[in-house]
Amino acid sequence: MNEAVERAHVDGILTAASLMVAGEGAADAVERAKRLPNLGVGLHVVLVDGQPILPPEQIPALVGPDGWFQPDMVKTAFAIACNPAARAQMRAEVKAQFAAFAATGLPLDHVNAHKHFHMHPMITSAILDAGRTIGIPAMRVPVEHGAQGFGPAAMRWWAGLLGRRLKTRGIMVNDQVMGLAQTGAFTPEAMAAALETLPDGLTELYTHPATQDVWPGSAPGYRYRDELAALIAPATIAALRDSGAQLGPFARFQDKILPILPSKTFGSLAQDPSLSEGMQIDHRPSQKAAR
Repeated sequence: MNEAVERAHVDGILTAASLMVAGEGAADAVERAKRLPNLGVGLHVVLVDGQPILPPEQIPALVGPDGWFQPDMVKTAFAIACNPAARAQMRAEVKAQFAAFAATGLPLDHVNAHKHFHMHPMITSAILDAGRTIGIPAMRVPVEHGAQGFGPAAMRWWAGLLGRRLKTRGIMVNDQVMGLAQTGAFTPEAMAAALETLPDGLTELYTHPATQDVWPGSAPGYRYRDELAALIAPATIAALRDSGAQLGPFARFQDKILPILPSKTFGSLAQDPSLSEGMQIDHRPSQKAAR
């Protein structure tokens, strides 16, 4: 995935990526990111289905016998909510992940969490507290407009609460994400269609590019290579150009987005093995942008 992120940034439209600081490819990801000064790198907080920074014996309520985080997100969410020990261990792990990111020397562009676990209000609080030392410029609000049904509607409502909470802390948030519904299958055709209907505001294109579809830890059925192809396809680059949107990481729009609505901003992120997910786009009636 690290190779795909670099290629999508150099040859395509990807402008930001998120780093799993405990991932096996983290050192390689940091080395690549330091060669790419225009790539915005954020912290991808991992508390489920991944590898921790802290030794397993320091966070026993969060890990399984193999020393990795539990794969059951619901079980972990209830443990954090109901078990003070699990909650304290979660806060210590989040703090350790922020410290590990700071140790890379990379500027922090944004924060998000594996499987959007930062939507959990207690995890949000831990992230906000841990981030005080280095500052949190921006955070993803995983809301995608247009999807029908109770589940998407509930997600939008919950995401709205998160967005308002973050804005009161002066943290930039996106207006929408495109690609959530196509997770693992954001193909060149799907991305071209998304760019043709780019809404007003700051938009994150949510992608998981990789040079292979199968590797240890890959999600079954994900079309990682197609998502890489979508980010570098000539049709994608042309569609973005024709949209009039501005492209960049969150940092590019720090002084533009919060006071202005409606507008269009666009961005793209990528997800680990170490570097992972995305990009942002700002799209306004008179001024468009992308991340």
